[in-house]
Amino acid sequence: MSLTWLQPAQRINALPPYVFARLDELKARAREQGLDLIDLGMGNPDGPTPAPVVEAARQAISDTSTHGYPPFEGTASFRTAITDWYARRYGVQLDPTAEALPLLGSKEGITHLAMAFINPGDLVLVPTPAYPAHFRGPAIAGGDIYHLYLSSANDWLIDFEAIPLEVAQRAKALFFNYPNNPTAATAPREFFEAAVEFALRHQILLVHDLCYAELAFDGYQPTSLLEIPGGKEVGVEFHTLSKTYNMAGWRVGFVVGNSQVIQGLRTLKTNLDYGIFAALQRAAETALSLPDFYLEEVQHRYSSRRDFLIQEFASLGWTVDKPQATMYLWVPCPPDTTSTDFALSVLQETGVVVTPGNAFGPGGEGYIRVSLIADCDRLGEAMERLRQAGFRFPTPQLKVETV
Repeated sequence: MSLTWLQPAQRINALPPYVFARLDELKARAREQGLDLIDLGMGNPDGPTPAPVVEAARQAISDTSTHGYPPFEGTASFRTAITDWYARRYGVQLDPTAEALPLLGSKEGITHLAMAFINPGDLVLVPTPAYPAHFRGPAIAGGDIYHLYLSSANDWLIDFEAIPLEVAQRAKALFFNYPNNPTAATAPREFFEAAVEFALRHQILLVHDLCYAELAFDGYQPTSLLEIPGGKEVGVEFHTLSKTYNMAGWRVGFVVGNSQVIQGLRTLKTNLDYGIFAALQRAAETALSLPDFYLEEVQHRYSSRRDFLIQEFASLGWTVDKPQATMYLWVPCPPDTTSTDFALSVLQETGVVVTPGNAFGPGGEGYIRVSLIADCDRLGEAMERLRQAGFRFPTPQLKVETV
């Protein structure tokens, strides 16, 4: 029976199609046609979860004390593991009772934070391009999105001085993340100091997504918003165990920072879910206390793939910036083609999946995001397919003056 009289809520109708879901449909169709896909689309880590984490989960599952409802705010031991990790990594002291909250992944937390604090008509500042949850969460909450366009000329950093005064005075929150998804840009400490000053001056909530905190290379160490004086007074910071610890399917993340904001999100979540399975929280505690050599292995995996793929793109005429962090390359499309058309043609002609830049908002047009989620042999095969299909970045033709 078709419920022709039933229409989705306006908040659903207002959302554009989720590009990753659309990509899944196209990938399924391509597989039905017999294509061997090399999927470099989503940021889905290809390595195994570290063995000590798996073993901790196995033991915890066997412990019947984990089988009931966990505490709404997460277990005390996991919250302490979170704040201990912050103290080790950033020298930031946090109260595990009031300033840390486990989440069912950072995407869930970011979206629910918007629902907890954004009213219909509230103005929200969101960079473009951006991770989709940064603008979809506020959109679901009914907020008005003001796009802050990023550019390569400014190293993909927000220019606070370019934000009109009337916009800054009306804005309620700013969602952002560095190291950045999708551009892989990094931000110096001075940028975070400017962000805090901007937020304090205009009374704006800062929502910083630091999910690539440990996927950093070549000696680079990302900055935490909470390291900055005043940062905890005006903001919160999100993390996920998905990327660093290859735990994407486990759905474990957390948010730390301003206790008032944490409490507001906790209040909403007590009405929506019962939190993370306690056995997974024990496993997450193990992940946060792993020796650094686990982290170094992950960093080496992505940096070696980064270097290999940049060289391969160069052989096809592309100049691709070398990022200091994340698991992505941000690659310009050939001139006179949209990111969607380019990504579709690559998929249809080669079976290589990349993400069109406009999936990350209007500011992503003209680029594709390539995830470093395959080994170098497979990446080499992907580039060979592009080479055989004739994909090259055209070299500008020099105009020769005749006499």
